[in-house]
Amino acid sequence: MEITKAGFISIIGKPNAGKSTLLNSILGMKLAITNSKAQTTRHRIMGIHHHNDCQMVFSDTPGIINPAYKLQEEMMHAVKESIHDADVIVVLIDLTSPKLHEDVIEQINKAQCPKIVAINKMDEGGQEKVAELMEEYGSLILHDHILPLSALHKFNVDNLLDMIYEHCPEHPAYFPEDQLTDRDERFFVAEMVREKILTHYQQEIPYSIEVVVEAWKDKPNITKIDAVIYCERDSQKVILIGKKGLGLKRIGTEARRDIERFLDRKVYLDLFVKVREKWRNDEKQLKRFGYNRE
Repeated sequence: MEITKAGFISIIGKPNAGKSTLLNSILGMKLAITNSKAQTTRHRIMGIHHHNDCQMVFSDTPGIINPAYKLQEEMMHAVKESIHDADVIVVLIDLTSPKLHEDVIEQINKAQCPKIVAINKMDEGGQEKVAELMEEYGSLILHDHILPLSALHKFNVDNLLDMIYEHCPEHPAYFPEDQLTDRDERFFVAEMVREKILTHYQQEIPYSIEVVVEAWKDKPNITKIDAVIYCERDSQKVILIGKKGLGLKRIGTEARRDIERFLDRKVYLDLFVKVREKWRNDEKQLKRFGYNRE
């Protein structure tokens, strides 16, 4: 199919609004990790989808927060970049936690591009609540379209794509037709390990870790991957490893299964835990972990 339209679409919203779920729903596969904990998404992740004769380049962004340290500052910079670069902005409003700060609404309204407001998780509330939020945010956000949505159950996702298509500019494709994302396999492998830590650990540990793939070797029948989990304190390292190494083994076993499905081949995954004190406020470490501003 000849591509005659192409555009960059930024998905914006609070933590847990369903941005990653929406991206995965549109792509028809799990590209971005999801979890009920806030700040699951740390990086801007692009997912490429073809709708009719249009190449839509979606950006899944971190949830909008007031940053408390440098890592979060870099995350919010990624959100601002995504808003600035967008041809179309999709603003996801979480029906279960709809409040958006005034400064965020102001920032969205200043963007000089079409905007679509989607009231997500409509399956978790009654029609009255959906109608109430559509009226409220229909007046708060300068928009071209507004609709109820369930990203999880794919309700109205096709209608959303049609709305986006309407506003994408005429332009040749930005990426090859068979390309799905701008990120490489190492990035997604690290994210799959981090997702298991988000699932199994509570309190500060999920927010204090970063995962880096340090070595990758493809052999005829297996891929060997070494990944390091960086945390901030020795006490966190002890908890992550667990008694007799059972905690780390559980993370590795579950992550390996997901990685094998993702790569479609056998994987040997070796995990290590190292301490990097206060890395979330260390510009040098943040740059090493891929959070530096380009």
